[in-house]
Amino acid sequence: MRIGIDARELTGHPTGVGRYLGALLREWAADECARPHEFVLYAPDVPDVDVDPRRFLRRHVPGSAGTYWEQVSLPRAARGDRLDVLFAPAYTAPLRLDVPTVVTIHDLSYEAHPEWFRLREGMRRRFLTRKAAARAAAIITDSAFSRGEVLERLGVPSDRVVVVRPGIDAPRARADGRGGPRLLYAGSIFNRRHLPELLRALARLARTRPEVSLDIVGANRTHPHEPIAAMIAQGGLEGRVRLWEYAHDAHLHELYGRARAFVFLSEYEGFGMTPLEALAAGVPPVVGDTPVARETCGEAALFVRWDDARGVAAALETALYDEAARARLLAAAPAALRQFDWRRAARETLDVLESVRRTAIRQPKDQTPG
Repeated sequence: MRIGIDARELTGHPTGVGRYLGALLREWAADECARPHEFVLYAPDVPDVDVDPRRFLRRHVPGSAGTYWEQVSLPRAARGDRLDVLFAPAYTAPLRLDVPTVVTIHDLSYEAHPEWFRLREGMRRRFLTRKAAARAAAIITDSAFSRGEVLERLGVPSDRVVVVRPGIDAPRARADGRGGPRLLYAGSIFNRRHLPELLRALARLARTRPEVSLDIVGANRTHPHEPIAAMIAQGGLEGRVRLWEYAHDAHLHELYGRARAFVFLSEYEGFGMTPLEALAAGVPPVVGDTPVARETCGEAALFVRWDDARGVAAALETALYDEAARARLLAAAPAALRQFDWRRAARETLDVLESVRRTAIRQPKDQTPG
């Protein structure tokens, strides 16, 4: 089987979706079950992934990696490659490619909260996701919560939506406590992740715990734009907060190793990878109390209301200083993390792709979705 892959998320500075796709490719490169298949990676630049180029062919498709690239340039390049199926790992897919498509929809934040997005961006995301979901042979999503969102908001048949839980890469550096009472936030900075509220809680905690500090890792993608550096200054937190717009894996792993607690005050996620990475590094997380956080973290996190600065500050203090609470959270980590394994995720994703191919062979073309 020849599997085409939209690999543009592996170019530049790969973050959430790029890391997701990179991990799947890494596992497929090592898995004997994937050996009969050939993969074709389409990207506007060289994908940042170390796999055998003989099995994972690179197709350079020039362009800016936006909507035109996805809807025009990618299909044009793919039409001559005789693909059996196309895997689109980032919410949307070409609408005019005569190949069965599997798309991963990680969340539907732009449907649930359109106010978090610029008008044109939100409209584009909603239109393309709905169209891609309607014509996809299968939709993969990361959690039971997100599956419910896809079914409710996109109205696709339930038998076409499959939950495949991602894996978690354990950071190479285990937390050793030598960084002092150091907090870590990692993830792109969206409105829903409430950095202003985190900074207010930190300022409150610092009144009685002046030694506490915070590392923030992530590009600022808020709308309307919230200048994080200005908020740090307004809160009197200069010298206490370190900003990193991007951290390569080695640096990020180092930051996990230095952290004593992790904080992620998101009110909406389809999955939420970084709190689980923190757990894998031996760092207890404080997270926004949402259905998906409860689903993924189980008993291994402290859950808070993101709009309660007093409650957040108290939870941060517990995660940093209360040894009994820390021990309880970390003892629950193995049960939470057992759900997430990249080898299993890659195998299950490949099963979906193979199933779509088998169905396409049996099914007349005029009966395919969309």
